[in-house]
Amino acid sequence: PQPPAKRLFGAMKSSAQLAPRAIGFYSRGCLAGATPLAVDGPAWQAMRLSRNRNWGHPQLVKLIERFAVEAREFDGWNGLLVGDISQPRGGPMLTGHNSHQVGLDADIWFTPMPDRRLSPKEREELAATSMLADKITVDPKVWSPAHVQVVKRAASYKEVERVLVHPAIKKALCDAAGTDRAWLAKVRPVTGHFYHFHIRMSCPADSPVCRPQPPPGNEDGCGKELDDWFKLLTRPPAPPVPGAKPPPPRPELTLDQLPAECR
Repeated sequence: PQPPAKRLFGAMKSSAQLAPRAIGFYSRGCLAGATPLAVDGPAWQAMRLSRNRNWGHPQLVKLIERFAVEAREFDGWNGLLVGDISQPRGGPMLTGHNSHQVGLDADIWFTPMPDRRLSPKEREELAATSMLADKITVDPKVWSPAHVQVVKRAASYKEVERVLVHPAIKKALCDAAGTDRAWLAKVRPVTGHFYHFHIRMSCPADSPVCRPQPPPGNEDGCGKELDDWFKLLTRPPAPPVPGAKPPPPRPELTLDQLPAECR
């Protein structure tokens, strides 16, 4: 049998020296011509450096740099702590995400950057702060108007296709948005994403075999969709069925299941 693709892509330490291209879909693809986000910038620091996941499509890396500087300048945000982007050649990861495979996804911590340069040890061990008080509400002790502004800025860039946050955070954004609500359509609720938010960039013009998501539409997403999420999050767990077997693990992606260019 073929080895899991994540072992092949996880072993690559440098980018494919080809023209930049995002190849395939966010959760089934790879990346050519990646560039690394600098570990330290004027308004950002990269985290979890041992994972070697600070690589992205050059246009995403430029966008993160611009976002960091503008969030500091206009939103009172001290700077971005940037988590996982992609591996040097994208592809499935050894641990964690299903997406982040084509160099167009980036995780931004909800914890603002401190006023000093973090040590390599701190970048591995510093814990991000959860924004939640419980399953369905944000914690007013840590959630702030600056968090609203920084997510709004991320969603405001035309290149950004989605911003993924926990349903409780989406609700807090809906409540804080006031009359300017157009940006909320891009902010989508998903589980997890309460320590960080996830920026997803749309397919760049240089990547003809990149597969986009359907556009999010104009609905602000603050109604039924959120209600359904809250029902799901507060539903009591189903009682165990005696003798039931756990579901089999999802089969690992192999190279054959990725676009041909990924070879």
